[in-house]
Amino acid sequence: MGIAATLPPAALAAAATEADAEDALTALTRFVREDMAECNRAILARMDSPVVLIPQLAAHIVAAGGKRLRPVLTIAAAQLCGYSGGLRHVHLAACVEFIHTATLLHDDVVDESQLRRGLASANAVFGNKASVLVGDFLFARAFQLMVADGSLHVLEILSTAAATIAEGEVLQLVTQNDLSTTEERYLDVIKGKTAALFAAACEVGAVVAARPASEAQALRDYGMNLGIAFQLVDDALDYAADQATLGKTVGDDFREGKVTLPVLAAYAASDESGRAFWLRTIEESQQTGADLDEALRLMADTGAIGLTLDRAAEFAARAKADLDIFPDTPLRRALQGVADYTVSRVR
Repeated sequence: MGIAATLPPAALAAAATEADAEDALTALTRFVREDMAECNRAILARMDSPVVLIPQLAAHIVAAGGKRLRPVLTIAAAQLCGYSGGLRHVHLAACVEFIHTATLLHDDVVDESQLRRGLASANAVFGNKASVLVGDFLFARAFQLMVADGSLHVLEILSTAAATIAEGEVLQLVTQNDLSTTEERYLDVIKGKTAALFAAACEVGAVVAARPASEAQALRDYGMNLGIAFQLVDDALDYAADQATLGKTVGDDFREGKVTLPVLAAYAASDESGRAFWLRTIEESQQTGADLDEALRLMADTGAIGLTLDRAAEFAARAKADLDIFPDTPLRRALQGVADYTVSRVR
């Protein structure tokens, strides 16, 4: 049975738009195509180094693909705000992508991940030390781009996001194996580790266009809500997707004892036997080879995936509403459609 069969009405409603949600991402990509081509050139140029291992490892990351959603959002936000001042938005989009890629390199080392977007992760190919150090290199490149932009406001937004991401990752480590974690605490984790960069990526688009604070805040709120929805769906997919769809090993979060909303929802709705299972496998880290299948059964029995997707749909709807401050244009509709796309990834 596919995950679509378990989708709650709210999640289905959020994913149902006049055009297919996937088309919204395609439409948005079309709006930013030329600027993204320039951004990709900037990324490749800044990944270069006389230290051969750096461009080798960087090339491995690029080969893994990905939609580069965060830099797309930076460029689209700048276009939405009427930016026409040169290539600042392009270079800051590259900066955003460097921050994101650096965090992926570090995360895969921390999580001991073997797959990234369906391919062997960089740490699996090049080792943990190289992955951490090249991640540091990319962070440094990001800060060089911030400084080159020359705006203290931009520097504040993006440097704060970088620090917040690190805080979110540490908070996730603190909440790991702790089933007393509240939904509010869990949301703090994903706001930090994922949504903060979405928010910053969108906000700087308004800043470079010198738009009013109200528009910058609207774009920041859009990015924050979009990022929360994105991570909620990712956390649901860890228990509901096949490996080819997920691009990483299914059940990684379970094996690592990560306390995500699907786990919290299943634990809260389980009977005494189910709660004992979650306490043993998550809090005590005592797992057998058959435990993932049992976890998936309990997820299905308690409706935990449906609840998680309902919450994702709520945040996606908030993201769409955040953009109502802007004129109704095809670009605005494409950005709103990306919120639907975020939820539609579970179909």
